[in-house]
Amino acid sequence: MNKLVLTAAFAASVMVAGAADIYVSIETGKNKNDGSKEAPLKNLWKALEQAEHGDTIHVAEGIYPGKMKQNWFLIDKAVSIIGGYSKDFSERKPLEHRTMFQAQNANNDKKGSGLGVFHIEFDPKVSAPDGVDMKFDGLIFDEGFANSYHAIKGKPADLDTGMWLEGPAKNPADACVSPNRYLVYSASQNRATGKMSFKNCAFVNGGNIAMNINWYQGEIDVENCVFCNNRMIGASVVCTKRIPQDGPNRPKSGWSPEVTWTFKNNTVLFTWSRLNDLGDMGFGLRNNNGVSATIADNIIGLNVLTGYDNTKGSGAMKKQSIDGNVFFLNRESDIQMTISPSIAKVRVDEFEDLEGTDGIESIEDNEDLKDPAVFKGRINAAYLNNFLSMKYSESTKLDDDKCNGLRSVLGLPLQGTITTKCDMFCNRYPLEDALKLFGAMEGKGAQEIK
Repeated sequence: MNKLVLTAAFAASVMVAGAADIYVSIETGKNKNDGSKEAPLKNLWKALEQAEHGDTIHVAEGIYPGKMKQNWFLIDKAVSIIGGYSKDFSERKPLEHRTMFQAQNANNDKKGSGLGVFHIEFDPKVSAPDGVDMKFDGLIFDEGFANSYHAIKGKPADLDTGMWLEGPAKNPADACVSPNRYLVYSASQNRATGKMSFKNCAFVNGGNIAMNINWYQGEIDVENCVFCNNRMIGASVVCTKRIPQDGPNRPKSGWSPEVTWTFKNNTVLFTWSRLNDLGDMGFGLRNNNGVSATIADNIIGLNVLTGYDNTKGSGAMKKQSIDGNVFFLNRESDIQMTISPSIAKVRVDEFEDLEGTDGIESIEDNEDLKDPAVFKGRINAAYLNNFLSMKYSESTKLDDDKCNGLRSVLGLPLQGTITTKCDMFCNRYPLEDALKLFGAMEGKGAQEIK
């Protein structure tokens, strides 16, 4: 065993040897308690302040608003957070005893600098931990009541809200503009190595990328989670370690990705574009340079642009195996990837054409949705109907002057104004219906939590 491996192994053993269990219950705890199961702390932020690398924080049911209701949590140590416990910690059923992060719009003006509801950024004054094993399990994130929605614009009669609004616009009924934050964010400055996993979690109504993970070296595992009605991207993983290159966009011979990303048995539905012109973004998933991704047995559908985006960076500097997934009704394509000099937008029945292209290790046994009945009673019918019948229009009003007259004669582009209109955009999706997506299809997508 070389010195580097010994050092990482020693660091990991130290973290495990000193690991503690901390218990939190917002309904029965007190911050003066010792954090034991019998005397839990009240607030998760308090537990995070007291925790050390390697500790596990067990969180009971309830809605956790953050310190001074700032609606975000700084995770600056390599800890695990496990939710879904009853108030007395006698049982754990995440969908029954819900550990929730469901902020309110009125608190969006509270001071704080978190880029995500969970903002993972290790203290720069302390050396980055090596050999970490961070677990996040049984947690529910919902920004549906933190966002601002238009009172009438883009509001079908049978939906609760109008379209999502980006600041500085807001509904007069809202106290604040939309927070426009990630649900989970791991900072690009992090230099930790090891593993971070997410299991049995729900990410709903995010006004920005739901899961934006920057990782230096190691593993990112996402399993049995629901991503529903988020903006721009459902989940994205980026390797922040420099890739040695022989030439532009070509890694050195023998190079292999430093981050492995496993995304298995998740359900990803209704990922919206960046703006209401539906012009860009709207990806269920995105892979990035330096990452080897295994995308398996997921349900990926109803995303505004594409189910899986592979256009960021160079295909030669990342890898992916895409096997056994169900893709359906993604608006423009099921996969889009760069095949120089253009971007290929491919439907699931044409995936065989992608075999052998840069970065594709395997792409087998993917299929379209064969039995739509699996979603009966599990997907919000009114939301689905409006999404499928969504109308988008664009009109142009040219400047009627001599300049445009001359441009027209010379065959040059005319100047004018463009008005776009979409009759829904990222409207709030009912959390109760999002949680019904667990167990919709046996073996595919998020399964029932046991």
